[in-house]
Amino acid sequence: MEDPDTRLVFSGVDDRTTASLPAWYDRTHPAAEPCSFAEAIRRLPRATETSVAYKNPYTDEWVSTERFTALVEPRRLERRAEGRSPSTDGGAAVTEADDSTTDPLFHVPTSSYAIINPVDVYGPLEEVLRETTYEGQPLGDLVFGELRQYRGGGEVHMDIMFDGLDVTLPDRSEPITMGVTSGYDFFGNHAVYVEGFARDTACANSIRSLTDRQTIKHVGDVEAFDDWWDRLLDQLGLLRGDLAAFIQDAQAVTLDLTRAPFDLAEFYELLAFPTYLATRAASDARANATDPFEPDMWTLHSGATYALTHAFTGKEGSALDGYVRTANDILFNPEATLERVRDEYEARAAEATDAEGQTGVESQAALAQLEHVTADLQAQVTQFETRAEQLRDRFNDPAE
Repeated sequence: MEDPDTRLVFSGVDDRTTASLPAWYDRTHPAAEPCSFAEAIRRLPRATETSVAYKNPYTDEWVSTERFTALVEPRRLERRAEGRSPSTDGGAAVTEADDSTTDPLFHVPTSSYAIINPVDVYGPLEEVLRETTYEGQPLGDLVFGELRQYRGGGEVHMDIMFDGLDVTLPDRSEPITMGVTSGYDFFGNHAVYVEGFARDTACANSIRSLTDRQTIKHVGDVEAFDDWWDRLLDQLGLLRGDLAAFIQDAQAVTLDLTRAPFDLAEFYELLAFPTYLATRAASDARANATDPFEPDMWTLHSGATYALTHAFTGKEGSALDGYVRTANDILFNPEATLERVRDEYEARAAEATDAEGQTGVESQAALAQLEHVTADLQAQVTQFETRAEQLRDRFNDPAE
């Protein structure tokens, strides 16, 4: 994944907690100097409004307008006005994203845009973390993760996890840690969002988009974020149970590659993974499969998340989101995954049809093989149909 402008690791809700990073996470972030979550969100750039004008080329006059307002970073405006170099601001170290050489202007939206600053969103989460407990401990003592800033801090994504809120699989000791991914931007592209997230501690794979994305747009009156966070965090324990059940079921669904007309890398390519990601996914799945000739759907999903976590060269956003949805379908909707593989394979076979409309004997045999493989899997995946929908909607219904 493309490196952010700034990466900030946090542990504990504030300086009154004595939380430290879990050992497995500390090993993957050896250079990190974690701060508290409260300090981390206060280091993020904020936005404020200022007036906008346009230049009349006939008179060289600047004409103000109330139809638009400029979103700007106030600390950068101040430092530019005073000609100051990056130093400190209010006792906190100025980060790279606050550099006085960075453009203070984020965006020029219409007057209907409502600014939602980091403390507006995540300040209420601090209190919820202090008041919410898990197995007798405040979530504020368990919280850890990282913030990633792009485009001068105008776009932010973060992983918020809870040490001990885990899925433990029966065949291994390393747990899967639960949490949420959240973020926003000041450019009109990303509303404030949150969705279910997990990190496989065995391989540091990020399992994203575990639930449907919940969003609050930068328009009109913004709801109280404390109620929002309270409801979302209340669902994490239930989400943990859902994920554990899905993984166990997926481990019982296998793909017999000895009967399939494609190899493991081609399986991922048929799902529209580019070759470099398909190769990395296949390598990881093959290395971790109990039977490399018949990997289960959890292993195939884990191979995909490994490639997306450790090899994806793009930026966080729509492209990555699309690959994540495809990877998650391997785990949560194997039937749709096999249908997609079959349809793509048939489409490629059709492209190879000769001028007389005849499919080669080899392709006919391959399509027949694929039908057998799909039929075998069909009998194994019927239980996924309703439970996949329940998982995706987990954050939508607080009474679920």
